Order: sequence, then structure tokens, then C-alpha cells
Amino acid sequence: MGDLIFKPSYGLPRQAARPRWQQIELVNRDGFGVGWFPSPGRAASYRRTGPIEADPGFPELARSVAGGCLIGAVRGASPGMPIEEAATAPFTNGRALMSLNGHVNVGLTLPLLEAGYHPESTCDAAFLATLLWQRLDDAVPLETAVEELLGDVIARDPHACLNMLATDGAVIVATTWAETLCYRAGPEGVLVASEPHDDEPGWVEVPDRHILVADAMGVRVRALEPAVAALPAVADVA
Repeated sequence: MGDLIFKPSYGLPRQAARPRWQQIELVNRDGFGVGWFPSPGRAASYRRTGPIEADPGFPELARSVAGGCLIGAVRGASPGMPIEEAATAPFTNGRALMSLNGHVNVGLTLPLLEAGYHPESTCDAAFLATLLWQRLDDAVPLETAVEELLGDVIARDPHACLNMLATDGAVIVATTWAETLCYRAGPEGVLVASEPHDDEPGWVEVPDRHILVADAMGVRVRALEPAVAALPAVADVA
């Protein structure tokens, strides 16, 4: 994890302070988090408010954690959203991890929340994560769950920005909906990111309104299903 977070020339600490690609938020220093899988099917996370460099204990933790699937996230809180650890990605249900680069109108999408489910924070990203856990609890495959969730949310909130990333440790699923995404595949694995974390070759930009799936077989990128892609997005609003 230390190599993933601190080694790149334009890794998360620098992206948080001054992202190069990001289109909506210009600063992401309201919180950060990391997630990993100590054992197959069991997810763990570490989240804090404030920027990465404000946590003196995090570098030591990052050096001590390794694994086959790791996730790191930084947060720029949307106006009116709480700044707290419970509102910081990655979110987890104990089996999967999820982060959001974007925003959702919780009021418009509240009918999607099933009885018995309670988001850990009032922020939009925590609410969206809970909607994903509902689907996974019904044994919906991760790729299908993410894509169908995007369609349901956009149908109710056409102005949502929904770059989601979710993983169960074996599969990574990410969507592009009004924000940026790229990946780089190599002999050591696949890195999926909002923007390149260095200036080395090999980064591939994912077009808007696409879904990326990465697993042991490689990386697949395809357009979202026509019924989903035809829905309006915030990028279309004048």
C-alpha cells in the first residue's frame, strides 16, 4: 500500500491537493481512506478526515499492508455534506469496497432504499454504497449490480455524476458518468484511477458513459447498456 499511495510521482497526496484531470471538485482534502482484503471475501478499511499528510500514523500503516487488491481514495466534500470518517470512502459492507467520484441527490433517489438498510452517513456517497449493498445481498453479480444501480439512480436524478468504483477483491468494476477515469495494465496487475498517477506511458483513458471490469483475465471496457447510456447526464446540461 505504501508503494501505491506514496511512490508515484503524482499519487494520491498530490492529486488531492491539485488534480490534473478532475472536472468538478478542484481540491480533495476533506478526507482520505484505503481499503484492502486481509483474506478472500473479507474487506477492511482505514478512513480519516483531513488530508493524508495530516495523519502521522498512516505512512507506517501503509508500509505494513500488502495484498492482491488495494483501493485508495481522497475526498472533496460536496456543499452541505458532513465531514466525518463515516462519509469518507472507501465504504464497505465487510465483503466489498466502494468509492464515488461524483454526487447524487439523495432526496430524489431515496425511494431506492429498502427497509432495514441504513447508510452510515447522511452523505450521498454513503447512501449510494448502501444501495449497492442491497443488490449484493440479493446475490446480484458485482458488474450487474453496479450497472443497474447507475441506471436506477440516473433515471431519478439526471444531474448525478456517477463515477463509481467497487471491488470484491477479485473483480474491479468502475463506471464513467461525467468524470474522468483511466487504467494501466502491466505484468504486476491493473491500476484503475481517476487520473494517471505518473507521466509514464501505458495509461488508457476510459470514455464517458462506459463501464470497466478488471479481473485475473484482464481489463474489459464497454459502453453502458443503451437504456442506461441514453439517459441524460450532468455533462449534457447547459
